[in-house]
Amino acid sequence: MKFDIHSQTESDEMALATTAAPLALPGELNQHGAALLMQMFRDPRVLEEEERKELVAQLRTAVELQPNVSEIRVLLGMALCVDLQAQEALEQLRESVRQAPDCFIARLKFGELLMRLRVCRQAAEETQKAAKLASNAAQADLARRQAAAIRTMLREGIERGGYGGLLSRAFSFARKTRQRQTAPVPVK
Repeated sequence: MKFDIHSQTESDEMALATTAAPLALPGELNQHGAALLMQMFRDPRVLEEEERKELVAQLRTAVELQPNVSEIRVLLGMALCVDLQAQEALEQLRESVRQAPDCFIARLKFGELLMRLRVCRQAAEETQKAAKLASNAAQADLARRQAAAIRTMLREGIERGGYGGLLSRAFSFARKTRQRQTAPVPVK
């Protein structure tokens, strides 16, 4: 199973946008920035590098002006993900969860980034917390699908830091190979 950084977000964002309250964009975004943000929600792959940089810069300014608004940090974290700045996105999403531990979208997006970074156990925890915070069927479905993807990754052994699993499989393979070589061959 291949996990693409944008595979889940496009349909998820559309489902969330249609059932949630109207999106209140940060006032610090100019008209072009707001259009870029909406484009990011529709299909993040079509944003050009300059457009991604501009959107990130405008969202950084919005966070500087309103540092205690968790949702703006979530938007910045999402834009940083689209711009492939995973470490800073992780910091922004972690801070948004710290600021607003009862915010569904902060928990869900933090869990999604952890999943994409293959930190599956922590991603599962964050997704479970998001599922408990879901306030409607669409949000519950988003959390359920994300949790299912994480369970699949765990079952298939797709997790960062799984060197122990990799080494144990290598040693198991070597052990099986030795057993085959030393096993008596039945004579017919």
